[in-house]
Order: sequence, then structure tokens, then C-alpha cells
Amino acid sequence: MTQTIETDVVVIGGGIAGLWLFNTLNKQGYKALLLENAALGGGQTIKSQGIVHGGTKYTLTGTLTKAAECIAGMPDRWRRALKGEDEVDLSGADILSQSQYLWSPGDVGSRLTTFFASKALRGRVEQLKKPEAFPDIFRHEGFRGKIYQLNEVVLDIQTVVKALVNGLENRILKVDWSESTRIVTDDNKVEFIEHKVGDKTFHIKARKFVTTAGEGTESLMKLWGLSQPEMQRRPLHMVMVRHRHPEPLFAHCLGTKPVPRMTITSHPDGEGNWIWYLGGEIAEDGMERTPEEQIRVARRDLVALLPWVNLDEAQWATLFVNRAEPRQTKLLRPDAAFIHETGNGIISWPTKLALAPNLSDEVMKVLNREQLSPSGNEGFALPDEVEHPEICQPFWSEAFTDQHD
Repeated sequence: MTQTIETDVVVIGGGIAGLWLFNTLNKQGYKALLLENAALGGGQTIKSQGIVHGGTKYTLTGTLTKAAECIAGMPDRWRRALKGEDEVDLSGADILSQSQYLWSPGDVGSRLTTFFASKALRGRVEQLKKPEAFPDIFRHEGFRGKIYQLNEVVLDIQTVVKALVNGLENRILKVDWSESTRIVTDDNKVEFIEHKVGDKTFHIKARKFVTTAGEGTESLMKLWGLSQPEMQRRPLHMVMVRHRHPEPLFAHCLGTKPVPRMTITSHPDGEGNWIWYLGGEIAEDGMERTPEEQIRVARRDLVALLPWVNLDEAQWATLFVNRAEPRQTKLLRPDAAFIHETGNGIISWPTKLALAPNLSDEVMKVLNREQLSPSGNEGFALPDEVEHPEICQPFWSEAFTDQHD
């Protein structure tokens, strides 16, 4: 038995970009479905550090780059959503820190002090001059250096995913591209997506199909019969430190390169521990290291940078992450969210968690230009017999099975 499901838009991929777009479409009255083959928010989304970047880390060359300009408005956009004042309501999401900070150990940051105080970065960076204004972890007699407060909120990504999904669960379909689900095309246009449940077959039709599957976009394009645009992967070797030091740390550590020496965020594990999550230069350079070597480097650097923090009883682990993006010359970082129109579809990559609203805006511009207006979605839902995907687990959930003490 075959049943046709008619929709306005099908979003393929339930990471942060797909969920933001899906939420927006539903709020505007579009009959929209989201398809996900694993966990919602899994992959690159949950492995992010949860920082809504405002572009400051892209200015460490001492100039205002295009990437910094493209992302500058995102923190305020996200803050409106977190207050329930945006079309996308994230008021149910948890904020880990209202600010990410930047610290320069010793005299490293002197060359950037004037630039950070310039008109170009006004409202994005504020130097904290009184120790009592420092985050608790830097209010120590052993600290030497400068502290800057950035307009960058840090979020608990699992709760962001839950907020975006809330109330829309019956419009989200768990698919399996290797067995029960396939893309049926004609001349590189999607005719429908076929999904089988037992002896029943569903044909999902839409006026527009949008991929927001991150690294999974490459395999989806093959199923679609597309070879362009090409995708690139920029890998990271992240470090996780589980410990009971009471003071969380949310900061970029300034080094000698145009990327932070180390970017650290802190995540409570629900058992009285903090998970410090380390990215930045250490994660980029760490692809050449084994997990054991990467942990040794991280331990050495943290002891040197924060000697007053006792990590003797800490547990250590690493995590590999692929940043999936449209291919750039020399594998450089794209400046903004990316969309590519093809037939009745859109191939997209947000390029950064913070740019999820930007990607949604770009897709909505295409729909408006093509006069693809919402057909109304009151009462719209998937059939009862289909399966819905679960919410992702925290990035550290399987990280500490093999301990490095």
C-alpha cells in the first residue's frame, strides 16, 4: 500500500541548521517535514563547543576580516531567541555562560590591545581592568595577563536542540538511507522520497527539498545524482578534561597565531564534575597526534597556563570532529553560511553553529523569490506508524570509558 504525503518543504538533516530552518518554516505556516537518519543534533552540532561566535577570534590578525563581519550580528540574534523575542523561540534552552572571554597570558596580547579598543570592535570586546570583574578562575594571585569580555554567549547544545524540536516531534521522520528510504529523481530533480514502514510505502513530495546534513550532505548528493558543489572536511582533535575543580572556564587563550592557542568551554556532567572542552590551535594541530600524545600536550599546556588549578585527579579523553563545509581554495574556512540552488532543491552548509539563523534567512529568501508561499500546516502530522528520531546525547557521553589518568 502506498500513501502520498504532500508538503511544501522537506528539510533533510536534523543538526542545528536544519532544526532552525525547520522551526522557522513551521512558524510561518509551511507544511514542512524534517528527515534525520540518526539522532537530532548529533554529529557536528553536539560536538561543537556551544559558543555563539561574534567573530572576535577571527580578528586576531589585527584586522577586521570578512568572516568577522559576516558573523558579527549573530550573538544578538541568538540572544533575542533565548529571550523568546525572535520567531525561533529558544527560551527553554540553557545558557552555560553569558560571555566567552579572551585571556592573554603575560604580555602576549599587547599587540592587539589597541585594536580591541578600536571603533571596529566596539560592543564586541571589553577589557576588564579590575580583578573583581574577572571570572572566578582568574581571580588568583598567580594570574598575569589581560582579560577581555566578548559578546559571545555559550549554550548547552542538547537543550537548544530540545527547544527547536519542542511541539514539532510529529513532523520529524527517522529515515534509513541504506535500507528503508531512498531519493527518487528525474533529471537531477527530486520526484519524491520513498520511505517504507513494514508493508506500507510512503511517497513524500515537496515543492522544495533542502539538505542541511553537514558531513552527510556528500552521501545525500550521491543519492540525488549531484556532483556539485563539492564538500571539504577540516578536522579537529578536541580534548575533554573531566574534573571537580569548582570554577568553570569559558575563554579563548591568546597565542602567537591568528587562531586562539586554546578555546575552552565548561559543561556540567550532572554528577558534580565539569567537563572542560578544549579546541582552538591545539585541536587543529592535534590531528598529527595520537590521543595519548594530544592529552600529554593538553595537560602540559593547562599546567603552564593555569598552574593554580589542580588537575591531578582529572580524567582525560579526546574526540575527533570533522567540520563539513563547501570546498574552498586551499581548504580555507568559508566566511558565511552557504546555499546552492539546484532544480527543486537547495544544498547547504551553515559553516558555523552561530550562522544557523543566517542559513535559514538565505533559504527563506529563495522561497520568497520563487513565491513559494506556505499552504498552511494546522493539523499536519506524519502518520502514526512512522518512527521519530531521538535527541542526541552529550558529546562526552561515551568519552571516558578508557581513562588516561
